[in-house]
Amino acid sequence: MKRRALESPQARAKREFGRRTRAVVAFGCLAWAACGGAKAVGPAPAPTTTLSPVDAPSSIAGPAPSPSAAPVASATPAPAASNRPASARPPPRPVTIALASGRGGDEDAELVAADQAFERGDLGAAEQHYRAARSLAAKDVAPAVGLARVRIARVDVPLDFDGAPGNKDVMLAASDLARATKAAPTFGPAFVELGRARLLLGDAGLALDALRKGVELLGDEPEAHSQLGVALLATGHAAEAARELARAAELDPGSAARHGNLGTALMMAGRTKEAVDEYRIRVGMDDADARAHSDLGTALLGTQDLAAALAELERAVQLEPQRATFRSNLGYAMQQSGRFDRAIVEYREALRLDPKLVSAWINLATALARDPKTRAEARAALERARALSPGDPRVNANMQELDALEHASPKGAPGPGVAGHP
Repeated sequence: MKRRALESPQARAKREFGRRTRAVVAFGCLAWAACGGAKAVGPAPAPTTTLSPVDAPSSIAGPAPSPSAAPVASATPAPAASNRPASARPPPRPVTIALASGRGGDEDAELVAADQAFERGDLGAAEQHYRAARSLAAKDVAPAVGLARVRIARVDVPLDFDGAPGNKDVMLAASDLARATKAAPTFGPAFVELGRARLLLGDAGLALDALRKGVELLGDEPEAHSQLGVALLATGHAAEAARELARAAELDPGSAARHGNLGTALMMAGRTKEAVDEYRIRVGMDDADARAHSDLGTALLGTQDLAAALAELERAVQLEPQRATFRSNLGYAMQQSGRFDRAIVEYREALRLDPKLVSAWINLATALARDPKTRAEARAALERARALSPGDPRVNANMQELDALEHASPKGAPGPGVAGHP
């Protein structure tokens, strides 16, 4: 059977931007995940990548383009800052876009205090300071933008694309932000926050409109470029997303998450070697980040550097042994290297941790299908995957291959198909 599965740092495409991906390789994850692009049915799928969220309450991890979409080539170079060693990089910039005008005074002091509280995740203090700022300047839109920001951050849903469709709090916040953009059409933060809210609601087109305006007004703000890049990934514009995320990394070279997100966009655009470079930067900046190692390992699979991929994927599992997708990805790499018994062990452990991980059921089936004695179990694994994801083309394709193996192979003889190879 042909290899068709790995779950990636993007195995969150509906969860982290509309699950349109069919590849079975999983990466770590940007706070809006991106999935890799290989055709749903065919030889080995390209590794999937996930955008990692920037660590901040307001950060929405980004989406990923459909894996079935053809990769878009782009000549956009990676930012020059990416060539710096990690030790030479400046500290990361705040993710929270400043709302203060810079003119000074009591209102600005409250806004600065509110933004700082929001950045450290203290939503209660942030709300208190935003309200105090509003009491000092009722007609200023900045406090209203801050309060909408807090309302969204308090919503108990995944901060992913389409993570809160129809959510009343997000809808109310989006309405407040839309009013703020009309009242102050040159106030960039209002447009960026409106774009975030629309991403959560699943309105990618409207989110793009707001975020493009936000970037126009805040050209030197990395978070504005980052959020636009996430929205572009969600709508399948990988090449343009890579440009925006490259700009974000250029403006904020000390942020490991921004380099990881750029790596995901480059993967989506078919620029795997450049993606590996960005993931290496991310790993170099935070060697204890399991997702970073998983993303790098999955990308290395796409360059056929199996030894390096195995080392990274093993490191990810060592750092976070309870993450099912990391186990499944490691199993996939083991299967690629011909270590089928070890691959099966990893798939089974992944499924023990997450019985609903469809890619692991498919991967397990491809490994079991090699041996006629375990083909009945392989079929059962595919049936389980089908029950979890009806209509998934990978399941049907593998089921057809299993049928062909059983009809072509003498009873008791290994079939010609080798899992993990085209």
